[in-house]
Amino acid sequence: MPRTCVFFHAHRDDEAWLTAGTMARLAAEGHRVVLVVAAGRGGLTCLDVRPAAAVLTDALTDALDASAHLLGCARVVLLGYEDSGLDGSALGGFSRANVGLAADGLAELLRQERADLLSVYDPAGGYGHPDHVHVHRVGVRAAELAGTPVVLEATLDRDLLLRVPWPLVRLGLVPRALNAKGSENAYAPRSEITHRVCVRPYIAAKRTALAANVAHDPGGGSACTLAPLLRLPRFLFRRVLGTECFVRRDLPPGTVLDHPLAMWPASKVPVDA
Repeated sequence: MPRTCVFFHAHRDDEAWLTAGTMARLAAEGHRVVLVVAAGRGGLTCLDVRPAAAVLTDALTDALDASAHLLGCARVVLLGYEDSGLDGSALGGFSRANVGLAADGLAELLRQERADLLSVYDPAGGYGHPDHVHVHRVGVRAAELAGTPVVLEATLDRDLLLRVPWPLVRLGLVPRALNAKGSENAYAPRSEITHRVCVRPYIAAKRTALAANVAHDPGGGSACTLAPLLRLPRFLFRRVLGTECFVRRDLPPGTVLDHPLAMWPASKVPVDA
């Protein structure tokens, strides 16, 4: 049965590197995929999926539209907050938004979509960006309000990242946002990860989505974060980015699933006699 899966991201390029493969996989399987972005252009805006030619033309001016099309999204919703910056100082930044008010708005969208699944970030916001942390807070509360049955926290394997040699990061071969060196709180420890989703059959869409964002913002944040990934040889790109990780808090420790909708909606937690 087709489900509706909402992916809530902080910024316009975050979906490309963290959940792109899972989004493409769900869309290819016939599920409705909706992308919600907190910080970006304009106010509340919706984009319904359009013909390929129109979207490919838009790739020159709007990487998000192109990325959403490449990943098979049926709808994109832009909440219109500003990027808070790494220090959270922007006055109109998403991290300063009232959790209750922001969650009310997202919950209304979840009800409208009759969402079966909501993807947010782990409590650390991955590498700690204030907007990412706020996505977790707002998203979890919105799911509670809307009664969305499954919440997945998109993350990376902290144990693996801590083994990445720091010189590779200094040389620009590994993005700083994907490296947990020096922080024991970034992303999620391997013991907490409940989903390891294989997205290798959709790796071409993921790589193209990354490239669209870099091309649109060659000198900005997207290039700093994503360009190093595109410099990886294709076989290594496939190996490094071919699995996407999530945490589902209502599942028992040690659970390892390979599909975002596995064990939907209720967990099979054994009950003590």
